[in-house]
Amino acid sequence: MVKKVLPIILLLLLTPVFCGLSFGFETKGQDCSKCHTLTAAEAKDLIKGFYPDARIVEVASSPLKVAWEVFVDIGGRKGILYVDFSKKHLILGSIVSLGDRRNLTQERFNELNRVDVSQIPLDDALVMGDPKARIRVIVFTDPD
Repeated sequence: MVKKVLPIILLLLLTPVFCGLSFGFETKGQDCSKCHTLTAAEAKDLIKGFYPDARIVEVASSPLKVAWEVFVDIGGRKGILYVDFSKKHLILGSIVSLGDRRNLTQERFNELNRVDVSQIPLDDALVMGDPKARIRVIVFTDPD
């Protein structure tokens, strides 16, 4: 009898815990970023134990709607980290949309690192081919 009742009691006791976890960040149509804020200085303070030489480039809301996206430069290498709204968790890795299988972190990383080719000075450039071509390839070399 005890063997049959014990699993039921455990299930009933643990159900509120599981439900609380699954609805912990329910937004109910609200924009959580209005109440939750993260400044660059706070982000630097939160991640300094893992990346002491990190420079915070930008802080923005993430696709998750429960975390901040922190764009960092660590020793010349750029990357994206995530800090949850409670400021208790650092999330490393990619966010992938299950519906269309898009890597949202990589797309955002590409967007943040996009170079405006029209701003590259070509005064001393060696032009090969048609200078008015629709598609151009710019190669940088360092002869020294």
